[in-house]
Amino acid sequence: MTDLADIVSSAFWRVNAPDADPVETREWLEAFDALVQAEGRERATFLLRRLLDHARVRRVPLPPVLNTPYKNSIALAEQPQFPGNLEVESRISAIVRWNALAMVVRANRAHAELGGHIASYASAADLFEVGFNHFFRADDLVYFQPHSAPGVYARAFLEGRLSEENLSNYRQETGGKGLSSYCHPYLMPDFWQFPTGSMGLGPINAIYQARFMRYLENRGFAQKSSPGRNPRKVWAFIGDGEMDEPESLAGLSLAAREGLDNLIFVVNCNLQRLDGPVRGNGSVVQELEGLFAGAGWNVIKLLWGSDWDPLFARDHDGVLLKRLHETVDGEFQTYAATDGRFNREHFFNKYPELQELIAHMSDEDIDRLRRGGHDPLKIHAAYHAASRHGGQPTVILAKTKKGYGMGLWGQGKMGTHQQKKLDDDALREFRDRFAVPLSDEDVAQLRFYRPAADTAEMKYLKARRDQLGGYLPARTSKVDALKVPALEFSSNRSQSTTMAFVQLLASLMKDPALGSRVVPIVADEARTFGMQTLFRQFGIYSSVGQLYEPEDHDELLYYREAKEGQILEEGITEAGALSSWLAAATSYSSHATPMLPFYIYYSIFGFQRVGDLIWAAADSRARGFLVGGTAGRTTLAGEGLQHQDGSSHLAASTIPNCRAWDPCFGYELAAIVHDGARRMLEAQEDVFYYLTVANENYPQPPMPEGALEGILKGMYALQRKQSERLQLLGAGPILREVIAAAELLEKDWGIAAGVWSVTSFTELRRDGMRVERERRFGRKAESWIETCLKDAPGPVVAASDYVRAVPDLIRPYIARPFTALGTDGFGRSDTRAALRAFFEIDARNVVVAALAALAPKLAAEALRRYGIDPVARPPWER
Repeated sequence: MTDLADIVSSAFWRVNAPDADPVETREWLEAFDALVQAEGRERATFLLRRLLDHARVRRVPLPPVLNTPYKNSIALAEQPQFPGNLEVESRISAIVRWNALAMVVRANRAHAELGGHIASYASAADLFEVGFNHFFRADDLVYFQPHSAPGVYARAFLEGRLSEENLSNYRQETGGKGLSSYCHPYLMPDFWQFPTGSMGLGPINAIYQARFMRYLENRGFAQKSSPGRNPRKVWAFIGDGEMDEPESLAGLSLAAREGLDNLIFVVNCNLQRLDGPVRGNGSVVQELEGLFAGAGWNVIKLLWGSDWDPLFARDHDGVLLKRLHETVDGEFQTYAATDGRFNREHFFNKYPELQELIAHMSDEDIDRLRRGGHDPLKIHAAYHAASRHGGQPTVILAKTKKGYGMGLWGQGKMGTHQQKKLDDDALREFRDRFAVPLSDEDVAQLRFYRPAADTAEMKYLKARRDQLGGYLPARTSKVDALKVPALEFSSNRSQSTTMAFVQLLASLMKDPALGSRVVPIVADEARTFGMQTLFRQFGIYSSVGQLYEPEDHDELLYYREAKEGQILEEGITEAGALSSWLAAATSYSSHATPMLPFYIYYSIFGFQRVGDLIWAAADSRARGFLVGGTAGRTTLAGEGLQHQDGSSHLAASTIPNCRAWDPCFGYELAAIVHDGARRMLEAQEDVFYYLTVANENYPQPPMPEGALEGILKGMYALQRKQSERLQLLGAGPILREVIAAAELLEKDWGIAAGVWSVTSFTELRRDGMRVERERRFGRKAESWIETCLKDAPGPVVAASDYVRAVPDLIRPYIARPFTALGTDGFGRSDTRAALRAFFEIDARNVVVAALAALAPKLAAEALRRYGIDPVARPPWER
């Protein structure tokens, strides 16, 4: 322990070295003060920069400039007057705290497996309440820390937006009256705005949401901020441990680069994660300050409550600050979990100067010293400064105690995150600590408390929310329907489905009514997908326009950036691009402005790389298109193992409101895009589409007559013949191998086969599941697969460019021999023909599978005729 203290202390003195000449130092400081007073802060900043530059030239070692002392950023003299009634707000906060605690404890007394969290909200309650009472406007967007959801429910109960029955059914949702565990818009579509339950997604989504607000402003869809108008804000409440998630950090530089002063992060620095300290041997506050400041954010430290102000004022020698700097977070946690007597002995008594500083204070006085995140006055000062800061995003580092107010049962304890059961003694102590007007019987029965409507607390609560425009969180979903124009595709040349998609996208963007609402999004692959044709006409969004002349300015399709640009070019960040897409895909609910986003990307880097964000999109009830380009394990060809996608459709099939499609022809793609846009914008269904498009060029035929219904249901007949003996199903580019296989079967073996295009195995599966359930419950029904195949005899062979589990999705709904062919195994670099032979999905292998289902002896002969090695190891073992 002594060695560690010596290390930390020496680190403090490296930053704060002893003064060799205090008189000279005082003269310099007095001269600097005179400069500030005479010529202002801007002049002082200029001279400081010149001095730093000069020091670098003279090779003078510079002190760390990204960290400030371990105290509040806002001095007492700069603190604005608190505009509210502290006493009433304290009573409201106490009632909310009790109801949140009672809700969790009551649920777990009844059903121990339900779980829930008390300690996180206990640490964040004051941070939330000051926001609710003074800063969160009804049209603000707030990303709540998920483990604090009970507190948000408890406040909504006071507001009359949730009933006692709702609170009594916390985490008991299937009956229809319950509350979700965390923030889930899919489960509570009129309440929660954003899902934040998966750590790290809230911060990155908040950043791209704030940027999308600026995008809407610059493109004329939203009113721009102005000095005379209170601009909308995006608030994100984040745990200090959550900041270790890569997604939490991924967008910090973007937020600073874009100057997102509509964005405020509040990091709840209670210093604890589930298992223990976030930085037991260091300081998470100082670490985060350096991180955010280095990224270009405005950093506000909110560390100490008002009770500390007199101590800092009398700390002329800086010994209190020295003691704070040398104390690591593991020690601060211990101080949070212990009483004033312990804190006096182990913190203040280390130095005689500190002992003298607190000599007039009792142990009870020391115990009442609050951290900044528990003092409404200090919180208000931080929020006031953050909401008025311009040109930068702001982060508030708010120091709190986890389990604040839970006493020896939870405050600062290692296991407090898991604490969800309290005995009657603990409950009574909590009641007394926060002066909640409940009897011992009320406490024992965990009764919820809501004052009468005419009490001072309820009147005040309502008045504050009326002043701020209404209640939140609240989510709306209905907006004016938008008409989707007809989409047609035709081509007289060989073309890939990727180019067909770009052609359809350009057509939509040119539509006079809908075009401006189309939001194309790419992650630095626009040229790969042939989208550079859109650069000049529609422009790439940039908040500052284009400050340079692009290298290709003399070309027809030059790289054009513009403030009103329509394309969101996100750079090499799939997580960022998906977050940008999510902001656009939920614009109908967040901004009452429906948009139609298309995010096109390497398909392998979608569900496999950012699947968690796609699930968050589903939870958010997103409406838009995800387009997996260069799709298919063999169709991508030369790129090899890490780029070839063979599994995205399997992942997509697990998401209930994701509609996944694998079209082969441009006319299929046009029908699917049109129907999806219609469902999202006209019918306002909460669905999003996943499309895979490929880079293989081949002839694009016209749509067969009567094919539309089948395209949209997942399957339609492409070729039917007399005397068919089996049925071949193909999806995506592999449909062309299936067509070729049907020709080989007829030419080499005299066997006729029906050929079917499967545009969506997942839609066929959903329909099959629906029918199976109808029959199980005693009702008659027929699936689309059964409708299609009832007059189509013989075994079925289905092939796709994805793992066999994808065509296998429909196996339970085909009551005949069924063979699935796919691309199980690791990808390879080679030609398409070689890869399809390797994975056994080319025309010859489809023929072998068909013959094996009909006549095994013919299959053996086909192996010899086509030169296929029957003893080779399967591709998934090579």
